[in-house]
Amino acid sequence: MKIKLSPDVSAYLKKLKLKDPKLLKKAEKQLLSFVQDPKHPSLRIHKLTGKIENRWSISITRNIRMVYVKVQGEEDEEPTAYFVAMGTHDQAYKN
Repeated sequence: MKIKLSPDVSAYLKKLKLKDPKLLKKAEKQLLSFVQDPKHPSLRIHKLTGKIENRWSISITRNIRMVYVKVQGEEDEEPTAYFVAMGTHDQAYKN
């Protein structure tokens, strides 16, 4: 699956570069795992419910999540996961 990052997620990752390089490396590792195998067990992918029911979440660490929406490409293209939020459980799931 292809991925694309929203401006908010890109900004969050940029901040991590300075504040928490270990967490940035973990996020990069999880995104690479997602691209290679979207069903990898370490991602702990699950569909969200309620107000954000059309979104999915992957785990970066025990406390940090990334939320994405599936965007269908053209007929011959694979779908894209558009990551729209990143943060703690409460931060990532607030919208």
